[in-house]
Amino acid sequence: MEVEHLEIRDQLKRFAPFDQLEDEWLDTLATQIEIGYFKAGSDIMVKGEDVTSLHIIRSGAVELYRSNGELYNRLAEGGIFGHWGLLMNRPVRFPARAIEDTLIYFVAKDLFDRLWEANEAFAEFVEVEDKSRLRAAVNQQQNTDLMTSRVHKLLSRTAVMLPQTATLHEAALAMTAEGVSSLVITDPDHPDQNGYMVGIITDRDLRTRALAERLGYDTPISQFMTTEVITIDAKAFVFDAMLSMLRHNVHHLPVVRHRKPIGVLALSDIIRYESQSSLYLVSQIHRQQRRKDLSSLMPDVRATFIRMVNEGATSHMIGSAIAGIGRSFTQRLLELGEEEFGPPPVPYCFLALGSMARDEQYVVTDQDNAMIISDDFKPEEHDDYFAKLAAYVSDGLAECGYEYCKGGIMATNPQWRQPLSVWRAYFKDWIDNPDPQALLNSSIFFDLDGIYGETALAETLKVDIARRAQRSPRFLACLARNALNRTPPLGFFRTFVMESDGKHNKSINLKRRGTAPLSDVIRVHALAAGSTAQNSFNRIDAIAESRILGHSNGEDLRDAMEYISIVRARHQALDLEAEQEPDNNVEPENMTVFERRNLKDAFQVISNAQKYLRMRYQVNRV
Repeated sequence: MEVEHLEIRDQLKRFAPFDQLEDEWLDTLATQIEIGYFKAGSDIMVKGEDVTSLHIIRSGAVELYRSNGELYNRLAEGGIFGHWGLLMNRPVRFPARAIEDTLIYFVAKDLFDRLWEANEAFAEFVEVEDKSRLRAAVNQQQNTDLMTSRVHKLLSRTAVMLPQTATLHEAALAMTAEGVSSLVITDPDHPDQNGYMVGIITDRDLRTRALAERLGYDTPISQFMTTEVITIDAKAFVFDAMLSMLRHNVHHLPVVRHRKPIGVLALSDIIRYESQSSLYLVSQIHRQQRRKDLSSLMPDVRATFIRMVNEGATSHMIGSAIAGIGRSFTQRLLELGEEEFGPPPVPYCFLALGSMARDEQYVVTDQDNAMIISDDFKPEEHDDYFAKLAAYVSDGLAECGYEYCKGGIMATNPQWRQPLSVWRAYFKDWIDNPDPQALLNSSIFFDLDGIYGETALAETLKVDIARRAQRSPRFLACLARNALNRTPPLGFFRTFVMESDGKHNKSINLKRRGTAPLSDVIRVHALAAGSTAQNSFNRIDAIAESRILGHSNGEDLRDAMEYISIVRARHQALDLEAEQEPDNNVEPENMTVFERRNLKDAFQVISNAQKYLRMRYQVNRV
C-alpha cells in the first residue's frame, strides 16, 4: 500500500464509525477514496443536487443548513455528511458550505452501499441521528430487574386480614398461625365487604405499641394499628416499591389492585432484587442509638453505590437510593436530637434542599437543608431549642461525610430557620420582585422537600410556590436567564471544552457543566407548568403534559439527564473502587469513542434546550 493510502487509513481509524471496521475494509476504503479541496466560503453540497458519495472531513470545518437558511449543524475533522441522501436515495436536503479551507474524503455510493450491507456497526451509526443514538445508549444500560419486574410478581401469598374489632391476642395468634409479619386490617361494617382496608399491623407494632405499652390481650387492634397506610399498586415496578420504602422508612407495603389489598410486600421480598440493599442499610441507620455510631455505616453507603452502578441501575434509581439513605441519616439524627433536647416546643418541618430534595444525590455531596417552623414560633422562647437541634444534626451529618455547605444554606443559619409565614414572604419576594442576583443565590430553595416532622408545612409551601411562579412571567424570565449561566462544555465544532486549572486540567466537570445546567432548565419549565414535582424526571413528565415544549415530549431531556448522570456515577464508582476520593471530573481521553460521542450528543441536547429557554421566556428582555 502506498504511503498516501496508509495516511488515509490511519486518519479514518481515528474516528467513528470507521474505528469499528476490520482492517480489510479500512484498506479498501483507503485505496478507493477520492479527495477534494474546498476554499473557505465555497459550497460543498447544494440543495436539490444528487448525492453521489459519503463526505468525510479530513481537515477544516463545514456548516450544514436547513432549507430556510438556519444553521443545522457544524462539523469538524472526522465529521461525516451526505449519508442521509445516500440511504434515502434523495437529493441534498441540508446544503453544506466550507467555513475554513477544507479537505474532503469522498466514498462513492456503490462502496458506501457495500460497506453498509456488510458492517452492522457502520450501518447503525449512519442510520441513527444524535437523539436516537443517545436513546439507544440509554436503553442499552437500563437492564436491571428493578425497572422491569412488576410488584405483583414478588407476592408469594395473599394478604392475611383481620377485622378492626379483633383483639391483640387474636392478631398474635393469626400472625403465628399464618407465619406472616404483618396483617391487613379491614372494616367489616363498610359497604364494600371484600376487604376495605383501614390499617395495618406489623410485628414491630406488636412489640413497640402493644407489648411495650403493656396493653391487655383483649385490646382491640384498632387502638394500635397504623391507619395512614402507604400502599403500592400491583402493576407498579419493583423500583417504585423500593423508592416508597426508602422515602417512608416502612418495611411492609400492602399491594392493591383496584384499591383492594391482594398481598403485602415485605422488605425481605425486595432485598433479593435490590442492589447491596439500600433498604437494609436504611433499616440499620434507624437502629443506631448514638450519633457517633452512624458514621460507621459510611463504608456501607459507598458499597451500596458501587454495587448499584455495577449492576446496571439507572441514574434515577441510584440517585433516589442515595438520597433516601441521606434522608434516613438526617431523620435518625433528628430523632436522636429530640431524645437529647426533648420534644419540640412547637411543630416544625425539616427540609432537604437541592439534590436530596430532587432524589438525585450521589456520593460527592454537601449539606443543603432548612427548617420551616409553625407560625406559633416565638424566637425568644423557642429558637434556642431549634438552633441546638439544627447544630446537632448538621454536625452529625458532617461526621457521616456530608460536608457543611460553604454558602451557609443550612438550618444552623437563622435566616433559613423560620416560621411558615416568613418562608412564604421569602418566596413572594423572590417571585414577585425578581432580582437575577438574588435568584442566583436562592434558586436552590426551589428544590425542597419535607423529610421530617410536620411535612404538611412543606407541601403547603410547594403549592404556594407553584401557583405564584406560574403566574409570573418576569420571574420565569429571570430564572431562565440564570439557567443560561452554566453552559455545556462544547466548543465551536462540538469539541469538548475542558477545565484548565491544575487539579482537574483537561477534564470535564459533569455536574457543573452537565447535570446542573440541565436541572436548571428543567426547573424553569416545571415551575412554568405549575408543577410541585421536585425530581427532574418527574418534572419532565409534568412538562410534557403541559405542552410547554410544543410537540416535544421531553424524551431528549430525559435521555441527556440519564446519560450524563450515569457516566458521572460510573466515574465516581471507579474512583471508589480504586480507593481514591471520588469527584465529578472525567477525562475524555480515558473514555471510549462510543462514550465520547454520546456525551457530546447529550451536551448538544443541553445547548439546544438553553436556546429554546432563551426564546420561550424572552430572556433578553429582563
